[in-house]
Amino acid sequence: MTILLTGGSANGKSTFAEKLAVRFPEPRVYIATMRPYGEGALAKIERHRLMRADKGFASVECYTGVGSVPLEAGSNVLLECMCNLTANEMFDDVGNIDEGAAERVLADVLKLSERCANLIVVTNDVGSDVLGQYSDSTLRYIDTLGELNIELAERFDVVYELVAGIPILLKGTAL
Repeated sequence: MTILLTGGSANGKSTFAEKLAVRFPEPRVYIATMRPYGEGALAKIERHRLMRADKGFASVECYTGVGSVPLEAGSNVLLECMCNLTANEMFDDVGNIDEGAAERVLADVLKLSERCANLIVVTNDVGSDVLGQYSDSTLRYIDTLGELNIELAERFDVVYELVAGIPILLKGTAL
């Protein structure tokens, strides 16, 4: 089964993702895509580590190429998150854009979904605010992530939007 969780930032996606993931048997794999790039990121990474402590997850930090993460047969995977993964694949260290990033990310996520029993992917809702206030490269990122979200929503079995911690079923059967 493939499950996509979307919504605005700080709307409970991670908490809901973990609640869903622990319904599935072990082995459970948490693929973390956030690069530890400063105090804010380190604090968020630590908060997420504490949230999933004692829940039976094997954590794998993978910033690009998630389709190649080694998995035990029958693994249930939580991928957090598409936003970081897309940025990691799309931008180099000085902000140059890799035009092939979207295709690579989609191919990797689909490859990952074929290799696990269940896949839960967390992403953010993007593009619903005033877009004119961003740089061209940020607008391209927003467009790319939005397109990836659409592709995954079309292909995945279940899609939820989280609003103020409340999961709203958009597609599939409620879990």
